[in-house]
Amino acid sequence: MNSTDSRDWGQGGGAGPGRLLRAGPARALSFTAAALFCLVIVLYPQLLVRHGGPPNHGALVLGLIGMAAGFVHGVGFEPRRPLFRILLGPLSAWLLLPLGTWLLLT
Repeated sequence: MNSTDSRDWGQGGGAGPGRLLRAGPARALSFTAAALFCLVIVLYPQLLVRHGGPPNHGALVLGLIGMAAGFVHGVGFEPRRPLFRILLGPLSAWLLLPLGTWLLLT
């Protein structure tokens, strides 16, 4: 593998945390969490409206960005631009999905 290989772009070789985040179990976790969030929102949209009030759009946006990041990481896509690598990476998914879900449920 040469230094311009897109799979190693910005990660640096070796057995660091970047390799663990690209491993199968991490991708499966991201994809499963995103799919569960998606199914809950699609099958039970009443969660978005509590007690007849307006929906919490901020919490929904956080959850949806986390869901998108989970799907992007889960299928194995790695954006090249640093901003999108962070926004659509596994850490964003793992932080935003639970945060959005918690804010929607409280």
